Amino acid sequence: MTTIDGTAVKKLVVACDAGMGSSVMLASTVRKQLAKSGVTVEHTSVQEIPGDADVVLTHAGLADRARGVVPDVPVVAFNLFLGDPAVTKVVTAIQQGTTVDV
Repeated sequence: MTTIDGTAVKKLVVACDAGMGSSVMLASTVRKQLAKSGVTVEHTSVQEIPGDADVVLTHAGLADRARGVVPDVPVVAFNLFLGDPAVTKVVTAIQQGTTVDV
């Protein structure tokens, strides 16, 4: 289990396989939710996750691949593109400046 400090997150990446559709909507939703937090939210393919990401959100089926690309960055796996509890926990921790175990 990894602990994420919401106050330390400056760059959040939503990583997907093909780069279209549901993950783009998720990135847009998270970007809006974190607009007042000063956090940059990017959308990228799993193979192109930038090394300066502070946290990565990706579908559970891609989590192992993402961890292979950025082994030192917390990767949070989710199952639902909208309304997933894991994503909500991370967003809330960033908004409130708290920590969350993922």
